[in-house]
Amino acid sequence: MTQSTWLHENFEHTGSAFGLRIVRKLDEVQSPFQKIEMYESSDWGNVMLIDGAMMVTTRDNFFYHEMMAHAPLFTHPAPKNVVIIGGGDCGTLREVLRHTSVQTAVQCDIDEQVTRMAEKYFPELCESNNDPRATVMFDDGIAYMANAAPESIDVIIVDSTDPVGPAEGLFNRAFYENCLKALRPDGLLVQQSESPLALMHLILDMRNAMRDAGFKDFRVLPFPQPCYPTGWWSCLIASKGSRDLASFRKADAAAKPFETNYYTADVHQGALSMPPIMSKALGD
Repeated sequence: MTQSTWLHENFEHTGSAFGLRIVRKLDEVQSPFQKIEMYESSDWGNVMLIDGAMMVTTRDNFFYHEMMAHAPLFTHPAPKNVVIIGGGDCGTLREVLRHTSVQTAVQCDIDEQVTRMAEKYFPELCESNNDPRATVMFDDGIAYMANAAPESIDVIIVDSTDPVGPAEGLFNRAFYENCLKALRPDGLLVQQSESPLALMHLILDMRNAMRDAGFKDFRVLPFPQPCYPTGWWSCLIASKGSRDLASFRKADAAAKPFETNYYTADVHQGALSMPPIMSKALGD
């Protein structure tokens, strides 16, 4: 490939596309579950595609990983035991383990090849994989949650691909019921919830399924994610108890002892101030 070669992902369901200028193809593997491709881009660092969909770039992954980890962990009063379903690139695990209160963090992704590719091409995302608090395992996340001990987890982070293929079963009431059972009384579930601009119907379906499963309160936090459809993404936080998700440990977030590129206490507060286009659609 030459430097003038462009890689485009067409988002048929949003009528849009995103493109990156590619220097060369680095690798490709067909796992038992999906095709994983790696490219080097001219301006965005390395790029991971799964079944043709852009998952991670060196340049912009911090938006997603920081919001998926720090928003729920600073919302929970004292997160000690965290489970990540999916998250094979290990970036969310790295952010979770920045919290000194966390005693155990289990990452359960069905596809080992995603992590092996991340270790090779995104080593900075995998720098906490050998943390003694971390358990990196490769198994069916749906089965893992079904077999989890009742009231054993503080925060569950569902860091999955789109709700198709291996991830399809992570977006339904049965899965959420198992998550609810595994959470402690003040536990939180957070899941990537796609684009609030183009895929609001999915967010509504997720919230309804979580409510039917027994979750009590919900907040959708939007954030930028340039390489995903529309460039505007979100995560949906649900609480097992009656905790008001509009509040969080703002003083702790402001005094966090680690650096971030996007997440701050003020950014978190701003994400809670839902724009009218979202509040109208969600009925909030």
